[in-house]
Amino acid sequence: MLAVNHFSHLDPVMAAAAVKRPVRYLAVDELFGNSRFFDVMTTWLGAIPMTRTRIPFGPLKLALAELAAGGTVGLFPEGVRVWAWGERPPKRGAAWLALRAGVPLVPIAVAGSDLAMGRGARRISRAAIHVEICEPLHPDAFDGEPDPVGAMTGEWTARIDAALRNR
Repeated sequence: MLAVNHFSHLDPVMAAAAVKRPVRYLAVDELFGNSRFFDVMTTWLGAIPMTRTRIPFGPLKLALAELAAGGTVGLFPEGVRVWAWGERPPKRGAAWLALRAGVPLVPIAVAGSDLAMGRGARRISRAAIHVEICEPLHPDAFDGEPDPVGAMTGEWTARIDAALRNR
């Protein structure tokens, strides 16, 4: 289970390239329908569309099945592309999926993608992008916590924060 900070449309591709394996990303359904090219490319890359308006039971079941089959699922805990790190508190879905599936949660910090194609950009610009794969968070390390999902989400935030500060 990958949990990636989110500055740019480039982040899914950068994270998948860093881990060197196919990744199925949970993507909000509002991303679809604006650009046929984007829709085709995102679907081809294995996106799992999900809604923000209700609990996405179907997409969560599909993500859990993908993890159970040994696949890799990615999620952006911030929920949207942000202008700056820390702008939005992380959502708990990535940690919940990792704990529920019994798989490690791998924090991935992407820096510089906001300069290449951040929010509001319509074109890709030349910019150095750095991807850091942080130490995985193992579900059993959070067994004794009163709120294991919250504790894992907090540790994800700390690791991404440290990686981005070092850039």
